[in-house]
Amino acid sequence: MQSPAGLPPVPITTIGLLVASNVFMTFAWYGHLKFKTAPILVVILASWGIALFEYMLQVPANRWGHGTFSAAQLKTIQEVISLSVFVIFSWAYLGERITWQHGVGFTLIAAGAWFLFQDWA
Repeated sequence: MQSPAGLPPVPITTIGLLVASNVFMTFAWYGHLKFKTAPILVVILASWGIALFEYMLQVPANRWGHGTFSAAQLKTIQEVISLSVFVIFSWAYLGERITWQHGVGFTLIAAGAWFLFQDWA
């Protein structure tokens, strides 16, 4: 399947939309951690509002990307992007330290993703 007219090739469009979607997802899921005194109902409603934009990007990314990528590959791309976005978010927004254990864990996940994209059949 081709990207809609005027958009870059499918892999670039898919990955770009998934990156943008994951930025919204990360803020929806974890952004409220800086506002622990906010009422939980307000936090939930704000998170839903942010997540709407995540879905508006993620659904087209998967629809356009499927065919160029398998469903398993799309999910793997999304997970690797999600972890990458989260590391930056966790450090830059939440001020948390990234340790060598994080690096090793994420490297092992990336190695698993690499295996998924190999065609050894």
